Amino acid sequence: MTVLLAGCSGAADDPGGAEKRDASMSASPDLGGSTGAGPAPEASLVPDPARLPKTPAEARDLIGRVIAGPDSFGPGVVKRSPYESDPATWPVLGEDCVWQQRKPAYSVLATLTRSFELPAEEGKGPVRLGAVVTVHRTREDAAWEMAESIEESMRCPTQELRRGETIGSMVAGALLGGESAQNTSEDFLSEIGEYRSAELGGPHYYAWQQAQTLQFTVAVTGKGAKGRTEDEIDTLVNEAQGAMLSRLENTVEKQS
Repeated sequence: MTVLLAGCSGAADDPGGAEKRDASMSASPDLGGSTGAGPAPEASLVPDPARLPKTPAEARDLIGRVIAGPDSFGPGVVKRSPYESDPATWPVLGEDCVWQQRKPAYSVLATLTRSFELPAEEGKGPVRLGAVVTVHRTREDAAWEMAESIEESMRCPTQELRRGETIGSMVAGALLGGESAQNTSEDFLSEIGEYRSAELGGPHYYAWQQAQTLQFTVAVTGKGAKGRTEDEIDTLVNEAQGAMLSRLENTVEKQS
């Protein structure tokens, strides 16, 4: 069943931003969504246990092979500066609905955010993009991160990514693997809404996706600007998400 929620959540857009949730926080399994730490849905990916990371070093190595680069989004996308996040930080949504940096949760073996941009051109502003890969200790830890994402959407209808940047007026959806032709992950969340920036104005279109498979979560964010269409942003986000999920499968699947 598809679950629609009114609200919003933070997402990956640059190393100082709201890329992840604190999966160490409690998340109710009765949120009405499809996420949680219950039994995993039937998945087509059969992993090789020997290829699953068990240490922070192994997790960092996997992230380096999976996470998006500029080419993952399509032509014209470039790195932003700073390009990669501090691995010792973990964005957490505070009670005041403002994102802040904290030490990563115990459940996290490693996490990394990369930031990108589709530069401005005549009549069009710059599109800010982000990608995140997080490796948890267990599949249940990754599932709790997804559940926490839904809880945050309901708790904070407007969120401050950082000073001068907010997202709101969100519509969110959740799909388990096998639902409505969603066959790329065990659990999938998406949000669209409005992005406002002191630099770029707004409201502009905002899109975020996060998928969970096994002990991994991958997320992509696109923040629009003047002259940019919804389809343009969605294409960038979908391309990068698909590329990372494909790399993840190739990295951990059991070889025939």
